[in-house]
Amino acid sequence: MLLRCANVGSLLLASNALRNVAKMSAAAFEVDPEYPGTAIGRMRASVERAKSLTADELSVEWEDARKRHLLLWAAGLRDLTDVPPGQGYTGHAFNDYNHCDATCMLGDVAHNLNDGQDRVAGIAVNNRLGPGIERASLPELGVGGSWSTCTNGCNREPPRDVAHVQFRSRVAFKLVWCPPTFASFVLVDDAGGLLCSGTPRGALPALRERQANFDVVRGSKDQNNNTAFC
Repeated sequence: MLLRCANVGSLLLASNALRNVAKMSAAAFEVDPEYPGTAIGRMRASVERAKSLTADELSVEWEDARKRHLLLWAAGLRDLTDVPPGQGYTGHAFNDYNHCDATCMLGDVAHNLNDGQDRVAGIAVNNRLGPGIERASLPELGVGGSWSTCTNGCNREPPRDVAHVQFRSRVAFKLVWCPPTFASFVLVDDAGGLLCSGTPRGALPALRERQANFDVVRGSKDQNNNTAFC
């Protein structure tokens, strides 16, 4: 009887594992017709991670909120500060005014460059991020890679930021610091819907960075939808 129960338990575990693999495989074949570079399954997993974060979890020391299984974890990024910028360094992720979009893109799309006539204004030509994305992305979040892409241009319609133009991808979430004190932030999804919020303490990004972060999204759906949340 014990052996039979053990076998049934093993079969259930195997069945659940196969079901999860099937879900990931199905998501890998989904295509967003408007932004076909989106790693849809990975983006959904990132959104769910962000939704799971509580205000209490995010209202701690800023570096704890940013790094230790919270913002970087939700984005599907490793905490890498011992590698050069462009090679997977994530010390800047969600830590200045601009690198605040958690973007989940397909693996081949991660090597897209900011070039040609349709490129993001104010971003370096080429902007080669692929090798760093591969190194910094947590594999358990699903197919594709993650990066904290630049938000400038998000106040255009349609958005003209790195996620939507260079990578042809939606964002899983965007970090927006809230006026008038810029002491609290919200995470919002690609449509501007609220996912979570926090009021961290300690060594926050400089006030001018937090103010500039809000200025970048001013006039966008993210600002229009979330002023009430701040």
